[in-house]
Amino acid sequence: LSEEKLVAITNSSSEEDMLYHKQWERSNRLSLVFLRMIIANNIKATISQTESTKAYLMLVVENFHSLDKSLDTLMAQLITMKYDRLRGMQECIIEMANIEARIKTLGMMVDDSFLV
Repeated sequence: LSEEKLVAITNSSSEEDMLYHKQWERSNRLSLVFLRMIIANNIKATISQTESTKAYLMLVVENFHSLDKSLDTLMAQLITMKYDRLRGMQECIIEMANIEARIKTLGMMVDDSFLV
C-alpha cells in the first residue's frame, strides 16, 4: 500500500525491476483477497472490482462514509419518533419495525427493549 506500482515492465527492464514488479503484483493480489474476505457483506456488495488495493480501500472509505451517514439519519428518526395519535398505533409500530430493519441491513443491531 505504501509503494506505487512501477510502470509496465519491458524487455529492457532490469532483473531487479522485474523481481520488484512480480513481488508487488503478488502482494497486491493477496491484499485484495484479504480485504474482500474481511469486509462486511453489506459494504462489499456496493464496491466495484478494482485491480489495485489502494483504489479498493478508497472505494471502501467512500461507501463507508455514506453508510455511516445513513445509519445516523435512521437512528435519529428512530430516537425522535413519537406517537402522534393522528394515525393508528399499528402504523407507528410498523414504521418503527421498518426503520429497525434498515438499520440491521447496515450492520447494527437494535435491541427490542430500546424499541419499546
